[in-house]
Amino acid sequence: MNEQLLLKNVRQVLIRQEETIIFALLERAQFLANAKVYEPGAFGEATEGESLCGYMLRETEKLHAGMRRYTSPDEHPFFDNLPEPILPALTWQENPLKSNNINHNAEIRSIYEERIIPAVCAAGDDSQYGSSAVCDVICLQALSRRIHYGKFVAESKYQHNPELFQPIISSADRTALFMAITDETVEQQVLERVAEKAAAYGSDAAAETQPANPCAKTITTVYRDIIIPMNKQVQVEYLLERLDKPHENRKR
Repeated sequence: MNEQLLLKNVRQVLIRQEETIIFALLERAQFLANAKVYEPGAFGEATEGESLCGYMLRETEKLHAGMRRYTSPDEHPFFDNLPEPILPALTWQENPLKSNNINHNAEIRSIYEERIIPAVCAAGDDSQYGSSAVCDVICLQALSRRIHYGKFVAESKYQHNPELFQPIISSADRTALFMAITDETVEQQVLERVAEKAAAYGSDAAAETQPANPCAKTITTVYRDIIIPMNKQVQVEYLLERLDKPHENRKR
């Protein structure tokens, strides 16, 4: 089995992604919701019809595409027609994933703007539009990577127990697949770990008493209601597409 798919390695990647997401959301929460950042065209012709958030994200992706970011199977761009890499490709081991076109970034961006921002940030406008948009890009890219890592999780689960998954996939039974990939004990452990980290990262270690961090509970809710369900959605879609498809060979 490809080392990327070993359960212990998958688990470590997911744990690191937790920390990235928690820090990113805590950083965004220091500014008000600033709804103007998400209004298309609110900052004139310079953003070419995009919102400030969308403009910042697109321009960032253009730079990152040049650095080969989107040649990696665990990265998914929000925009199409990005520049080709300016760096020469690096030959690496075979991509452990089967060929697929699953990309939920449009939904992720919509949910982020409409549900996560109002939950994490206090209402209002503090005019910190640029700082908010910078944080938004980091948040969106981290959320995308965590949710789409469901492909690696699904492939790992399949390779550990193909006898379980093959007949379910062949029958295209989505309900049975959701049940097969779900481990409520592990999900609860994830939520407890996220809650503990979010509370710790938002606190003053030197203080004798720690006030409750309201953002910690919100971040845990985001994980429970958005990140975990969307990750499982990606897992199911990947498994349904998985059979009789070749592995992708990519250069980075």
